[in-house]
Amino acid sequence: MSLKVRISDDMKAAMRAKETARLSALRLLLAAIKQKEVDERIELDDAAVIAVVDKMLKQRRDSVAQYEGAQRFDLASAERFEIEVLTAYKPAGMSTEQIVAIIDEAVASTGASSPADMGKLMAVLKPQLAGKADMAEVSKLVKSRLGN
Repeated sequence: MSLKVRISDDMKAAMRAKETARLSALRLLLAAIKQKEVDERIELDDAAVIAVVDKMLKQRRDSVAQYEGAQRFDLASAERFEIEVLTAYKPAGMSTEQIVAIIDEAVASTGASSPADMGKLMAVLKPQLAGKADMAEVSKLVKSRLGN
């Protein structure tokens, strides 16, 4: 079953169970998926759906930080709930050890040795790790690796 169908089925289940907060989050996700399909005139595969989920998760995390800064903990709590719902549709992430191993391979293949080479290294890593690992975490690991 494709990820999009699974999200749609979960939305129907949330409707039947009258889980309004979960239903709202799933509707937002399906709307973002459909918007991307209409904009690009394509049918999204699972990898593209995961990219949409990643984008929405990033937006929610940014919102939580801003709401907490403004002392709006009620809104931050609602965003955290949406993060929980959206996280269920992400594949299991890679361990830090696996990510470090891939970074080491990329450093060896590109010859990166200083922080100035970070862009070149990230260009190699992004296709390998996008959707499988948090790219912010990868960036931190690359910075620490090149800083040594």
